[in-house]
Amino acid sequence: MGFLRCFGQQLRLLRMSRGLTRAELGAKLGYSEDMITSVELGRRIPRPEFIDRADAVLDAGGLLMVMKEEVARARYPAFFRDAAKLEAEAVELHVYAGKAVPGLLQTEEYARAVCEMWLPLLDPDTVNQRVSSRLARQVIFDRQPPPTISFVIEEHVLRRPLGGWDVMRGQLEEVLLRAQQRNVVVQIMPIGCVEHAALDGPFTLYETQKGQRLAYIEARNDSRLFSERRSVREYEEQYGILRAQALTPRESLGLLEKMLGEL
Repeated sequence: MGFLRCFGQQLRLLRMSRGLTRAELGAKLGYSEDMITSVELGRRIPRPEFIDRADAVLDAGGLLMVMKEEVARARYPAFFRDAAKLEAEAVELHVYAGKAVPGLLQTEEYARAVCEMWLPLLDPDTVNQRVSSRLARQVIFDRQPPPTISFVIEEHVLRRPLGGWDVMRGQLEEVLLRAQQRNVVVQIMPIGCVEHAALDGPFTLYETQKGQRLAYIEARNDSRLFSERRSVREYEEQYGILRAQALTPRESLGLLEKMLGEL
């Protein structure tokens, strides 16, 4: 959050140098006084359009705009920032999920339930920030040209009603909707499967535009990104076998529809 406070201080200094109150700046930008206050104090992460308008209105000469990329990175927990950058630029993305619905597929309600269950408890501002950043990542589904995206999700993840059954219904509908996109494949690993290639936990595989392949694993507030070919190949092998062990995409769609019908 240190960078956000630094950005907020720059905004405050520029505003004061132009003789504007927070309310006056807010009116010029089309935002509330509370929003300006929160940004200046480093409690809210401004969107790119906010930064562009503020730079122009305050005649900052690009001083604020040059910080847009770092402000965007600050919306994510420190342990996820490198992965978020890779995700946003990947041409291929493959996710094995064994604990919760993958962040890219989460609805706002499900994401909020997950963040509010985190221990030690997160403060309300951090919860809002993490939910917002999780939803912002989903622009990947609308990218052109579209990346190839696949998920292998444990069945028990889709049957655990985090946030309540109403929240879970909406979440299952979202997974079903995404699974019907041409560039997205969703497969479910059934509870009854007697073989499993990835008992050591969830992971994500990326391929960049330059053809580099990487693997990412995450545990609590720590993460690790693998780029060494031998390590990445091990995760690729696991994922390939997982896909063979899981239900086919068509079978997975059928199970999702069945689960929704049971709610």
